[in-house]
Amino acid sequence: MATTTEAPAPVARGKRGLSASIALALAAVLAIGVNMLADRVLTRARLDLTENRLYTLSDGTRQVLAGLQDPITLRIFYSRKLGATIPVYGAYAERVRAMLEEYAAVSRGRLRLEFFDPEPFSETEDRAQALGLQGVPVDQSGEQVYFGLAGVNLFDDERTIPFLQPDRERFLEYDLTRMVWELSNPRRPVMGVISSLPLNGDPRAMMMRQPGAGQPFVAMNQLRQFYTLRDIAADAQAIDADVQVLLVAHAQNLSDQTLYAIDQFVMRGGRLIAMTDPHSESQASRPAPGGRPPADTSSSLARLFDAWGIEAPSDKVVLDIRDAWRVRSSDPRDRMQAVAYLAWFNIPAAGLNRSEVATAELQQVTVASAGEVRRRDGAAIEFVPLLTTSDRTQLVDAAAVRQEPNPARLLANFQPDGGGRVIAARIRGQLSSAFPAAPAPAEGTERPADFPAHRARSEGPANLVVANDADILEDRFWVRVQDFFGQQVTTPLSDNGAFLINLADSMAGGEALVSLRSRGESLRPFEMVEAIRRDAEAQYRQTERGLQERLEATERRLRELRQGPGGTGGDRAPANAVITPEQRAEIDRAREEIRRTRGELRQVQLELRRDIEGLETRLRVLNIALVPLLLTFFAIGLGWVRARRRAEARA
Repeated sequence: MATTTEAPAPVARGKRGLSASIALALAAVLAIGVNMLADRVLTRARLDLTENRLYTLSDGTRQVLAGLQDPITLRIFYSRKLGATIPVYGAYAERVRAMLEEYAAVSRGRLRLEFFDPEPFSETEDRAQALGLQGVPVDQSGEQVYFGLAGVNLFDDERTIPFLQPDRERFLEYDLTRMVWELSNPRRPVMGVISSLPLNGDPRAMMMRQPGAGQPFVAMNQLRQFYTLRDIAADAQAIDADVQVLLVAHAQNLSDQTLYAIDQFVMRGGRLIAMTDPHSESQASRPAPGGRPPADTSSSLARLFDAWGIEAPSDKVVLDIRDAWRVRSSDPRDRMQAVAYLAWFNIPAAGLNRSEVATAELQQVTVASAGEVRRRDGAAIEFVPLLTTSDRTQLVDAAAVRQEPNPARLLANFQPDGGGRVIAARIRGQLSSAFPAAPAPAEGTERPADFPAHRARSEGPANLVVANDADILEDRFWVRVQDFFGQQVTTPLSDNGAFLINLADSMAGGEALVSLRSRGESLRPFEMVEAIRRDAEAQYRQTERGLQERLEATERRLRELRQGPGGTGGDRAPANAVITPEQRAEIDRAREEIRRTRGELRQVQLELRRDIEGLETRLRVLNIALVPLLLTFFAIGLGWVRARRRAEARA
């Protein structure tokens, strides 16, 4: 008798269930193991997809941290109440903490971090105040909150950031690395300064007690953080031997003795930053000692430059229409609220030399009434442009901007006459002295006992920078200074200050900080939104101008109609004046035209707002809905693939 046997289905299903359970357990163990291994091995691994690599430490920072010889301690004082009250500070505090932890990891134990939450009336708060950190009230209770950083090295040298402002997020890495660098290099290089401008402050203006008047230039305050600044007298016969970098900024009417001192400083291998100017806007904005405008606002080092193969004319100013500033028109008859002033312009990234360490990381530099710098024909020097204008430029006499400049007239007469012009350049090469021998001392003075011997040629290749614009240093062209509870907070608008410090660092040997002077913005504007706004605003301005012209013409016509024959020119018509039906019809047509034009103007504004709001809505939908939608499609597709595979397995 035949017999049949069937597989024990419950047993088979039990085996499959046991296998699935074991697989799930193994998967969980594997996931936990991978996470534990990654936590130990891949703690610093990250992927930075931002365009400017905002969350990646620069090579300069890594170089500074790798060069630490002695331990440095950074103490951050952050009140949690500040983040709870103002969330933007809470988010920024997390970014600061993450970056400091990255610093500590790269330093290999040389950088130590300490975090404190200063409660009101606590010893921690007293400690924060003793370190010079700034407390700020956030509510009516008057309790102070803190968000500052204090650093100390092995020799008890201290550096502080009184209050970390989110507005300076772009410069966060720079501020942190600067503090570490200062604590690891307590001895600062010496920089000599010769200038006719009050770079280090004007005591006369400070006595007038005007807000902000007489204060040192912001660029000099920044330099003072890295260098020991030493004023060199305008009649100096020699530059001190310990001066490593010499800044000559708009120095007027220098004597032969001082020119010889600068010449021999370069011949002995000193580093020179020379800033001349065909018209100093900084000097022109400050009255002379007698209260009258300065008679001469130009400066030149022609005797030195001629011998070194450099030309920096002091009688010509460069105009640039491509990136000119817009200023208020000086002509009261001009209905336009702003007009392009071609003598003041920005030099964007396209005009900055990306192969030079001093300008490679900058975004833009602003110049005002600048002249050009050229290499003299036949000069055997290396001429490296640093700042170059656009190709839409013109050279005009400096007199056009010295006495009551008219921006509208400059714009109307503008005719491009050449390509890009160099505003600043680096000069390298063997240089010959501009003097055959040392000039005799001025009458009534004696030559110093340690006066150095004359050198006819430079010791090795000279290295200097020449810029034909000293207004690069003027605050109003590149930085905004605000008072924050008694503290001066500076927010750069251009990279002029970074440009000057980069030049000094590259000459003094401190190139580690150069790569992080200016990092990209984490909050970037919507370029398409701004383009729509600019186009609509241009259309609005054009319509507004036409409306104003029609209004003026209509008002003049209405006055004529009201005066009638024999009118005296007043606004009222004579008692016996009669407005004819034709005149009434013309008045009605003018009023209808005004009404229609105003409607068109409102329509332009409406379209402007509608386009921007529509684009913002589309961007919001994409940001909110696109990712979940993609995940949904992925899940559906994955489910379909799995279902198909199961069906094939059953078949």
